[in-house]
Amino acid sequence: MNSIDHAKILALLLLARGWKIALAESCTGGMVCATLTELSGSSEWFERGYITYSNQAKTECLGVPDALILAHGAVSEPVARAMAQGAQRNAGVHVGVSITGIAGPTGGTTEKPVGTVCFGWTIPNAAGEYVTTCQTKLFSGDRKSIREQATEYALVGLLQLLNN
Repeated sequence: MNSIDHAKILALLLLARGWKIALAESCTGGMVCATLTELSGSSEWFERGYITYSNQAKTECLGVPDALILAHGAVSEPVARAMAQGAQRNAGVHVGVSITGIAGPTGGTTEKPVGTVCFGWTIPNAAGEYVTTCQTKLFSGDRKSIREQATEYALVGLLQLLNN
């Protein structure tokens, strides 16, 4: 299966629940939004996307505290969590997804090498409370490949959460 196939399944799940989704993307620069809106009828379940590439954009558009970015770095699970929660809250939707990472070829460090990508998924649980799950993955390849892998992983991760 590829990203479009996963997007089609995601669309069916969101429609069945009457839910909408909002994305907050950094290193993927809108690739997940583009994948989702490739599908006809996506306006029924896709609300909006935030491309928050800079730290300032993360703070202004999503409400990520500057102190959080300073303490953990923009590529971190605490920032991914705040991004997903900000997208969900600001868009007034059921699902918020975030991606922040280092696509390279520059920008990597020993602690966070190129290919490090942090994800956040905010969805309601059975009690209707919003819960955010985060994961960090290390992808390999060139910039394009890392961004494509991150796009796919964001969709697969959300599908897994929705199917639990």
